[in-house]
Amino acid sequence: MKLNAVHHVALWVSDLEKAKDFYVRTLGFDVLRENRRDDRGDVKLDLQLGDAELELFCAGGHPARSSYPEALGLRHLAFRVENMDEAVGWLAGLGIDTEPVRVDPYTGKRMTFFFDPDGQPLELHE
Repeated sequence: MKLNAVHHVALWVSDLEKAKDFYVRTLGFDVLRENRRDDRGDVKLDLQLGDAELELFCAGGHPARSSYPEALGLRHLAFRVENMDEAVGWLAGLGIDTEPVRVDPYTGKRMTFFFDPDGQPLELHE
């Protein structure tokens, strides 16, 4: 067997409309489908950006992220950008703060972090 690519990443979110606004309207993901799953008591929103999909699940009872960023499990999502300065400026224009841009000591590429409405760390990597 040979793995070809990452197909999707799944996140639990606390507020589906806030998450949809952020990932679709702000970051530009496309909505593939939205399904209410009554048998599981949740809603699943499938999004796409390029060749990758992001699944957002929403239902009550999930604890908030326990620490930044070192809880076990998903640490962060990273997005490749061509121009860091333009990307940071675009986010700033939307009222989204980013950490100071720094150079990844292993890749030599510029990077920064920002956060989704639930505090999930999101990285920009040039």
